[in-house]
Amino acid sequence: MGFALLLWLVRAIEWGIPIDLGVFGIFPRSLPGMIGIITGPLVHGTFLHLLSNTFPLIFLLVATFYFYDKIALEVFLWIYLITGFWVWVAARQAYHIGSSGIVYGLAAFLLFSGLFRKDVRSIAVAVVIAFLYNGMLQGLLPNPGQQNVSWESHLLGAAAGIFCAFYFRTSDGLSALIPGTTELNETSHLPKVSHTFSTENYFTSSRSTFTSYSYSYSSDKYVNRENRYTQVISVREDDSDTTASEI
Repeated sequence: MGFALLLWLVRAIEWGIPIDLGVFGIFPRSLPGMIGIITGPLVHGTFLHLLSNTFPLIFLLVATFYFYDKIALEVFLWIYLITGFWVWVAARQAYHIGSSGIVYGLAAFLLFSGLFRKDVRSIAVAVVIAFLYNGMLQGLLPNPGQQNVSWESHLLGAAAGIFCAFYFRTSDGLSALIPGTTELNETSHLPKVSHTFSTENYFTSSRSTFTSYSYSYSSDKYVNRENRYTQVISVREDDSDTTASEI
């Protein structure tokens, strides 16, 4: 939302002064035009141009930061910079402005992350993006009737998104799979082993209907760090020995 507000602030300044900020777009293969890599996505030609980018940009940013919260900011910055640089290198000689390249980059990232990661959550997100943005495909190719549209930004933005999806395919970018659960910290590095313990051998318990047991354990891998972990288990007791499994 903050980034979208920045775009509207820039447009409001351009309209209110008035001043033409189009010269801060990306002008390919020109040394002064390199500044557009940073400033170009912030500038839009008209309010309609800005409006057409605002809603997809907000939706895709929210989706990226929600589903890939651990890597979202890094992905956004990479798409922003890579798209701008590739446009500066390969696009036609004209001023390229607008954040549509970022829109295409984020959509491609969410779509191809599902294909590269092959987990249920990522695939579900990819299917939704493919359904909502299938009409964007036509923007990847030049349209003789829309010479003022930077299809190069669309195409190269999508390529940047695919690159980021592949590069971050093995990173732990997904948010917690079950809402409301806490995420394991140090214990997530321990090997997952199933155990079965008898209460009389491993736990100190009082005879009640419900009892909580604390089982402390450590890992040889972290013996020098003196890390110990505690798992609290609530069980129901009966006349037989109570067991707790799969800690």
